[in-house]
Amino acid sequence: MVLAAEATERVRLSTFVLNTPFYNPVLLARDVASTDQFIDGRMELGLGAGYVKAEFDAAGIPFPSGGRRVEQLEQAVTTLRGLFADTEFQPRPAQPSGPPLLIAGWGDRLLRVAAAHADIIAFPGGWASTTGDALHLAGVAQMEERLAYLRGLLGDRADAVELNILLQQVIPPAEASAMPDRFAPLSPDAPHSPEELPSVLIGTPTEMAQQIKERSERYGFTYFTVMEYNMENFAPVIAALR
Repeated sequence: MVLAAEATERVRLSTFVLNTPFYNPVLLARDVASTDQFIDGRMELGLGAGYVKAEFDAAGIPFPSGGRRVEQLEQAVTTLRGLFADTEFQPRPAQPSGPPLLIAGWGDRLLRVAAAHADIIAFPGGWASTTGDALHLAGVAQMEERLAYLRGLLGDRADAVELNILLQQVIPPAEASAMPDRFAPLSPDAPHSPEELPSVLIGTPTEMAQQIKERSERYGFTYFTVMEYNMENFAPVIAALR
């Protein structure tokens, strides 16, 4: 992030989603505050509960229940907020209340935490399988249900919170025949074409740009995340959005 800040002047820089159970929140607060200083207050902090068991296994960390992981996330958030509000805490972040907080998730418990604490709420575009090794991509009805649930939780805060979606796949016309096998098979009641999945873009750059505009209007997303493996396919879309 510091290297990216040295190469830029205005863009904000995000961790995207840290696997919160991997971190001691007090030590994380120190790292976040010092990084925010180094990059002149352009930092955004993203947190999630973690859902891939293999990542915990590789780190030698026990994989708690979903409820416990959400509890750990909420404890970390309240610790960070409390430390950043404490003027005696050092180092101080460049942003007085600390970096804007992004919380990512899909389930009821996690969205309740996000609604209470987040500045930005990120949707992964679906939900993890029970083993955490595949993602079930959501269709239109499932996405609308989650957003309606979240807005009910947010109440008066709804207009103050930004909504993000992770674009799981960006598919140019030449690659439109198949979805990667890292996604779980679509359920019988789910849409059966990529065009019907809110977290998938498909088509020419101009068509993808139009899909982004439509999803912004339909769902309220104003913040779109693209993973590294999609960056080359997405780059022409940026020009088409201008």
